[in-house]
Amino acid sequence: RSNAPLMTTVSPLLRRTLLGWAALAIGFLIVHSGEPGHSAVQAAPRTDQGWQDRQKQLNQRAADAGGKAQVIFIGDSITQGWEGAGKEVWARYYAGRNAVNLGIGGDRTQHVLWRLDNGNLAGLKPKAAVVMIGTNNSNGEDNSVEQIADGVTAIVRRLREKLPETKVVLVGIFPRGENPNPQRGKVLQVNQIIEKLADGQNVFWVDFGHRYVTAEGLIP
Repeated sequence: RSNAPLMTTVSPLLRRTLLGWAALAIGFLIVHSGEPGHSAVQAAPRTDQGWQDRQKQLNQRAADAGGKAQVIFIGDSITQGWEGAGKEVWARYYAGRNAVNLGIGGDRTQHVLWRLDNGNLAGLKPKAAVVMIGTNNSNGEDNSVEQIADGVTAIVRRLREKLPETKVVLVGIFPRGENPNPQRGKVLQVNQIIEKLADGQNVFWVDFGHRYVTAEGLIP
């Protein structure tokens, strides 16, 4: 048999066809290679029993509230904290709206993504979903600014897909640390990116973290 290269032994028409398909495949790979593939956007549950129990509890809350819930709160320990130090404020302003607390302390964006796909939203059709998440992704070198922003963006998109009639109130991530530190800068850069998700129609931006910082740059 001939040892000539394949492209010199096929007909011109077949050669053009093969080259066309190759170009298309390369273009597909180039486009999709830019899609996020890091931990902040890879939906995943946590394995500790406390988290598993809390997840089941939140699923039951969603089921019990159903279509009556007017507002849901999604996030980490800052959100779960409405059940502790914030319970009186919650009772005054949100209980009457059949609000649902979907916060789990220590959660990162990937954990929230998993929860949204695994029961936390089942049966809910709230008017608003309040979201603050990402601070636990900002520890050390766990995730970059861009990756954290990707994770928050994925959550907002998931909410828009699953609850198209619900307005999303995206809250800026709070500053961290008693004294100025690199993590504060990281969080500020994330906020600068995710603020652009607000369109004034379906997604709204709220940021009041600066209120916790004194004139000296301290957080009591």
